[in-house]
Amino acid sequence: MAQVAAISQQIWDMKYRLKALDGTPVDKTIEDSWRRVADAIAEGEAPDVRAAWSDKFYSALEGFKFLPAGRILAGAGAKRNVTLFNCFVMGTVPDDMSGIFEHLREAALTMQQGGGIGYDFSTLRPKGAPVKGVGADASGPLSFMDVWDAMCRTIMSAGHRRGAMMATMRCDHPDVESFIEAKREAGRLRMFNLSVLVTDAFMRAVKEDAPWELKFGGTTFRVVQARELWDKIMRATYAYAEPGVIFIDRINQRNNLHYCETISATNPCGEQPLPPYGACLLGSINMTTLIRNPFEADAELDVPALEELVRIAVRMMDNVVDTSNFPLPQQHHEAKAKRRIGLGVTGLADALIMCEARYGSRRAIDLTRQWMKTLQRAAYLASVELAKEKGAFPLFERDGYLQGESICELDQDVQEAIAAHGIRNALLTSIAPTGTISLFADNVSSGLEPVFSFKYTRNVLLPDGTRQAEEVTDYAYRLFRRLKGENAPLPDYFVDAQTLTPADHVVMQATVQAYIDSSISKTINCPVDLPFEAFKDVYVQAYETGCKGCTTYRPNDITGAVLEVKPKETAQPELPLEVKPEHKAKDVFEAGGVVYMTQPLDRPEALPGQTYKVRWPESDHAIYITLNDIIQDGRRRPFEVFINSKNMEHYAWTVGLTRMISAVFRRGGDVSFVVEELKAVFDPRGGSWVGGRYVPSLLAAIGEVIERHMIDIGFMPDPAKDREEIEHMAARKVANLADGQGNGDAGGRRLAHCPKCNSPSLIRQEGCDLCTSCGYSKCG
Repeated sequence: MAQVAAISQQIWDMKYRLKALDGTPVDKTIEDSWRRVADAIAEGEAPDVRAAWSDKFYSALEGFKFLPAGRILAGAGAKRNVTLFNCFVMGTVPDDMSGIFEHLREAALTMQQGGGIGYDFSTLRPKGAPVKGVGADASGPLSFMDVWDAMCRTIMSAGHRRGAMMATMRCDHPDVESFIEAKREAGRLRMFNLSVLVTDAFMRAVKEDAPWELKFGGTTFRVVQARELWDKIMRATYAYAEPGVIFIDRINQRNNLHYCETISATNPCGEQPLPPYGACLLGSINMTTLIRNPFEADAELDVPALEELVRIAVRMMDNVVDTSNFPLPQQHHEAKAKRRIGLGVTGLADALIMCEARYGSRRAIDLTRQWMKTLQRAAYLASVELAKEKGAFPLFERDGYLQGESICELDQDVQEAIAAHGIRNALLTSIAPTGTISLFADNVSSGLEPVFSFKYTRNVLLPDGTRQAEEVTDYAYRLFRRLKGENAPLPDYFVDAQTLTPADHVVMQATVQAYIDSSISKTINCPVDLPFEAFKDVYVQAYETGCKGCTTYRPNDITGAVLEVKPKETAQPELPLEVKPEHKAKDVFEAGGVVYMTQPLDRPEALPGQTYKVRWPESDHAIYITLNDIIQDGRRRPFEVFINSKNMEHYAWTVGLTRMISAVFRRGGDVSFVVEELKAVFDPRGGSWVGGRYVPSLLAAIGEVIERHMIDIGFMPDPAKDREEIEHMAARKVANLADGQGNGDAGGRRLAHCPKCNSPSLIRQEGCDLCTSCGYSKCG
């Protein structure tokens, strides 16, 4: 039985262990999961050799040597209607209303099966552009991105992990500046990762400080300075980590399929630039399992073992193309026509440590180059062997394929083999983020990333609902301690993400990219005190060293930090965003270079409050919601919330929900938006009738309780009491319209259609939309 840390066992149980619908485990051990996956993937072989290949596939999986992506580990052999592909780039969005919403439907169907999606929104006309035939102005691509964002939130409200989304926009689109700034608005487009498609021409214009045209459909809308636009991208990602940058011309120039497809989008994490309806199939070689004599002077990679493992992994992934379900027929056709796979590595940083090489050093670069060249060569030769046996991918064109930039850089014997026999898979290599499967594989380092921390504490949820603090240690660190002793000092090649420079990250990404067909998911960690000009240089270095994209992470107030270590004292950073004088009030404080607008409120010893009982039809036990308040500036306001029930099914998410809501309440300000967000959650399984009214979800019911409490303490107005005034306003507006004043109110303001009741009675007032017919309102 596989011997792994408790955290790895937990990851397997939660994410990859096959269970019956009632929760009863089908896979008794990790070995059972490997056998299930091996047998399912072997279904792609001829019946007479199926059992033999299943054993070989099992051998590759055993001991975590080859790690298929999570969708394969969880879904292969489960006999459920799920896809084994992680992500998709969806079809090209047409610039018309019916086409846009047809693509929204396709996105929903894809996400419902668990696939992440990528979209290029550059095809939609900019905000304010005329829409012929209807006499109106376009609302712009960002308004439709909001619709996609809402769709994703709705699907995710089922309580299960769903795929993320990536949105791209060209650097010459007229709305690119709004795209860059979109996430500055709190809560907007949180289901999306954003990336700007940067062209070679734009990078030249930035270097020359030349003018840059923003255009659509052959019409130039305005001209900006390229360097100013580049600085806007940089300032946004410096401040809140988005948007990323994709060097789209390089992607298309170095695409093996340059002769039959054009790429304008990627999957959500960026490692797979894909054409319309392209599918992302991922798997990783665990490099730590191939190091002989770790932490010795003669430590080295077992090259023959790597070559054999790659040969089997390529065959396994090729079989997945034939054995997987697909959400849409277009995705199935695209995958079969090109049979692209994304074989990569994980545990690279740990493997370098085991060979006593410091991440980012000359020795690490040389070793990485040797290892990746071996992997690339083995993958191409394995795919050629498959082509001999099963045929080349259907869209293979010998001359076009061999003229590709990347193919021309392969060894001559590999090119000759492709020319003679074709190749089974159009693209073969990619470096994916492998956070969860790497944790499952005894916590090896993720992808090509450096080790984030060699030791940290994680709160593990136990079967009885309680939590236990558990120390989690990196695989290479644990192996070093076992071989060298618990008290042996760590050598200088034990470096983590906090001690590396951005240049160390860039050089490793560029080194690996030279041997990767697709792209790389890589985060370049930047210290919070990195000056803005030095931060910009990271992106220039990434472009000049041959990377296909660049994503950085610098701790910030918008996204916070996913994992945290205690920061060292640093000098105040150079802030690229202006802090306005009116914000320099007594409630502003600075920490780590991040400007916070309010401090959390302190908790008094005693607080007034109220407890509410909620009966939800699907639960055997009542839910008790306690809201405590605080008096601030003579006004009573909500301070914290507790949710309790005997039903342990809800324990984890109710604890998480109460912690998050209470944290929001303690920040102060207008927190009534919490009610709106909770009431907007719809349960895909259907809501329930409660007290003669339909409530769309249990979360919406909790939102109604919080709303009732806020009204009772006078924190927010009672909508029912405002109804009469609203109805009078509506009557006045109708009278104005009847008098021939057109689509406007008495003040000359234009009225729009209400998104709730569809009446032409939505006005903009004091920064808020207000419907004078039904009372709908939304501020922001």
